[in-house]
Amino acid sequence: VQLQASGGGLVQAGGSLRLSCATSRRTSSNNAMAWFRQAPGKEREFVAAISWSGGRMNYVDSVKGRFTISRDNAKNMVYLQMNSLKPEDTAVYYCAVGLGGYSGSQPREYRYWGQGTQVTVSS
Repeated sequence: VQLQASGGGLVQAGGSLRLSCATSRRTSSNNAMAWFRQAPGKEREFVAAISWSGGRMNYVDSVKGRFTISRDNAKNMVYLQMNSLKPEDTAVYYCAVGLGGYSGSQPREYRYWGQGTQVTVSS
């Protein structure tokens, strides 16, 4: 199983970051992908999901209009473009592989998890 998240870093409020998740065809083929995040002392939170075809996306309300999830199946990559970042977006961000062609917002719907990348937004 290959899931490698990257692209995190330190950014000022209002700034942007683009997270990437490298996977393999064997790992991601025919499966939805998602991003979750976990802030210190908090539970893991769903951020965004995208179906295998890329035609269906879902976002947590707090990131709608600011974050965009996308995927490139030819490259076995999933991305999370994060704009207008806020201090409350600070967390470790994880990519995950779903159990089917479309998965929802619950961690139990995902079978594989990456190691996470830290995003820190300063005020």
